Amino acid sequence: MRLDEFIEFEANERAERRRLAAEKDYGILDHLDSFERRFDEHVSDDAVVGSVSPSIFVGRADYPNVSTGLLSPVGREERAAAFETSAAWYDEGVSITDVFDRRTSLLNSTRGVDVADAGTTSGATSVGGGSGSAESVHDAWNGWLGVQREVAIADRPVDVEIGLDGRPDLDFEVGTEDIKTPTGPRAAARTADLGENPHVPRPVKKTLEDDDWRAEGAMTFLYRRGFDVYEINTILSAGALGRGENRRLVPTRWSITAVDDTVGQFLRGSIRSNPAVDGIEVHRNEYLGNAFWVILVPGQWEYELVEMKSPGSIWNPDPEAGVYLAAASEGREGRTGYVEETAGAYYAARLGVLEHLDDRGRQAKALVLRHVSDDYWGPVGVWQVREAVRNAFDGELGTAETFGEAVRGVADHLPVSLARLRRKSTLAAGLQANLGDFVDAG
Repeated sequence: MRLDEFIEFEANERAERRRLAAEKDYGILDHLDSFERRFDEHVSDDAVVGSVSPSIFVGRADYPNVSTGLLSPVGREERAAAFETSAAWYDEGVSITDVFDRRTSLLNSTRGVDVADAGTTSGATSVGGGSGSAESVHDAWNGWLGVQREVAIADRPVDVEIGLDGRPDLDFEVGTEDIKTPTGPRAAARTADLGENPHVPRPVKKTLEDDDWRAEGAMTFLYRRGFDVYEINTILSAGALGRGENRRLVPTRWSITAVDDTVGQFLRGSIRSNPAVDGIEVHRNEYLGNAFWVILVPGQWEYELVEMKSPGSIWNPDPEAGVYLAAASEGREGRTGYVEETAGAYYAARLGVLEHLDDRGRQAKALVLRHVSDDYWGPVGVWQVREAVRNAFDGELGTAETFGEAVRGVADHLPVSLARLRRKSTLAAGLQANLGDFVDAG
């Protein structure tokens, strides 16, 4: 499909998706009232919660002394799996409000620990029958960290019973900060016990039993055996990967990027000897107020993400401000340092592109353009970047004769001028010169 026909086709598809999203939206305040009622019904007087935990959380504040939590969907145990972030959220078509609903419905029962030490910190008492003495995270199969790890490595939500150290206070006054970081109530945990023997897949058992396996190799092993990055980052976060006593709890936000980066590096190595794509391709997807254009060009692997954040969007809230641009790129050998400007979105989008190329047995130069519109009123996490790019390659695609033609065609639908885009995008400027397709940058 020629690029101009593809753009018209995509415009019609976007209008239909916006209509469907508007029909299924619902009020946040109604949800909060409903949750408070459920919480009152299911948290007993002695502050013991019998629930099902689909996931864990490890904070990053005050690292290496961090807060670790078991997440439980109070009153919705029968749907526990739906509350764990996964690719299924995209398939389900969740809205930003849906994400707010699920995140705020999770009770986060927390304990403070050292990332390398299964013993207690800051004078806390032992949990779930633990001795309270310091032992390596590697050996922590009892007490609080033991329960948390069992939840993390299981392939389905786990029955747990959590004793809370007092009843949590529910404060659901909705303000700007709540919308920016939708989270549920927190409560200090006194005890944690398993209500069943969790089912652990054989490949995960193998990574746990091999004390000489570096975390990067274990991550790749699990990915090659069909585990998605969501499952792997939870296992990594729980301190269940790496060499023996070097294993550490990894803050959830860090583990997400670490897995995206590690799997991305593996895939980049896998495609480097593949033939290039045959022609210039333009793919597009839009989700949760974020529009993604992916341009693939014949040649050896290069990659760049350019983000355009519109005024009034969550990361550029001033409605009078101009469009904020951020960009990061890499060549055939990758990067040597962490990406600051585009952060985790860089690795999440790169993973989606590399998976597509690996599936096709091809390689390419890839330019990903992300437009964050003012419809993106609350950040839901980089999972939406990953899934939007992963799914951008489904269905129709646009074609162009030259890279310059592709960039010009896309730029007409971006919130910045072609000249400003070229000044920011290293890959676009370089490829235009290489292809001999010069465009006036004035």
